Amino acid sequence: MKKSDYKIHIVGAGISGLIAAQILENFGYQPTIIEATDKVGGRVKSDIVNDYILDHGFQVLLSSYPAAQKYLDYEKLELQELLPGATIFKDEKQQTIGDPLRNLSLLFPTLLASVGNFSDKTKILKLNAVLKKKNISNIFKEDEKTTLQYLKDFGFSEAIINDFFKPFFTGIFLENKLDTSSRMFEFVYKMFGDGLAVLPKNGIQAIPNQLKHNLKNTTFIFNSSVKNVLGNKIILKDNSEIKTHITIIATEASHLISNLKNQETEWKSCHTLYFETNKRVIQKPLIGLVTDKDALINNIFYHNSIKTSTKGAKELLSATVVKDHKLSELNLVLRVTEDLKKFCGIEVKKFLKHYHIKKALPSLSNLQYEISSSETKLKSTIFLAGDILLNGSLNAAMISGERAALGVIQTLEDGLIVDELTSEYS
Repeated sequence: MKKSDYKIHIVGAGISGLIAAQILENFGYQPTIIEATDKVGGRVKSDIVNDYILDHGFQVLLSSYPAAQKYLDYEKLELQELLPGATIFKDEKQQTIGDPLRNLSLLFPTLLASVGNFSDKTKILKLNAVLKKKNISNIFKEDEKTTLQYLKDFGFSEAIINDFFKPFFTGIFLENKLDTSSRMFEFVYKMFGDGLAVLPKNGIQAIPNQLKHNLKNTTFIFNSSVKNVLGNKIILKDNSEIKTHITIIATEASHLISNLKNQETEWKSCHTLYFETNKRVIQKPLIGLVTDKDALINNIFYHNSIKTSTKGAKELLSATVVKDHKLSELNLVLRVTEDLKKFCGIEVKKFLKHYHIKKALPSLSNLQYEISSSETKLKSTIFLAGDILLNGSLNAAMISGERAALGVIQTLEDGLIVDELTSEYS
């Protein structure tokens, strides 16, 4: 069979699926992506509301991600940089701390801030230096402990853990006890130290849009939910069937494969609410952290503090909620509005939209950075991809998509299942 004759299907048009398609194209194959929604991106999506770009949850790209550097054209994305620091709201005051070695404007605010003591600030510099020298692969070979225990063992005070590390990494890990693996903490902290948090001028959706634009020989089937993947056929929710030689499942596979029913991934969720305000209380492109234990909101960001391709009439503010709550949407909006005024001194002009992201990040243990192509093979004709195979990051999504595609290519080019496939389609 010619390469173009193989029917290779990818379930899911998220980052993993798009990267898998690119690798297959690079080797002369012409895959088909089946996507349940009407556009690419998976968990990396944006909407435009009232001329504002609203990402599905507050997300940033870490420019130092190795896989992102490999597969994305940063210049075409028109990446906008956030400052390497944060503004902290505590006791009705706001203070800014950051890395003055990378941005001199953060030197005096950081030195004058009462967040943590002088020893804490020197330890932050020491942690930066330690992780700068540490190889990523070695990070994922370290014994795992909780991030909280890691910070305590490093000697940080309870004050800086509660006032900086907890709110900052709660927004990244989407859990407020810092139970996340120390491997993930070291990896993310290293990525922040080696690069910058950035956002495309067109919103986070620009990332999957660029990956889709790069594809020249991939067919897309949108608005089609998959019910089962059975060897050489895919069953859609409407019970129609699609014949396939090989399938890459680039989404959670437990509900698609019968023998994975008891291996469903646990997920972390969050709420992100967008508001219009008349003015900013944080003038620079810095994430705002709310440290008060009685606050429901964890972090805020003014999206017009960086350049965006569309800009509404006023200031766009996002507020992220990670803590568990039982509030209805109306009561959640009211509570967040009250929190913004009480803890940040922000007067909300208008509520725009609420996103409840139920599957924001996979809850994983024994985190890994790499996976071999053979490890992505579930059955002879079914391969898996997605950050759930490694760690919850865009970098991991890209790596897993690449490895799954290479596994498919190896299987086909080694002729391991040619006879089976030929008989099925003869």
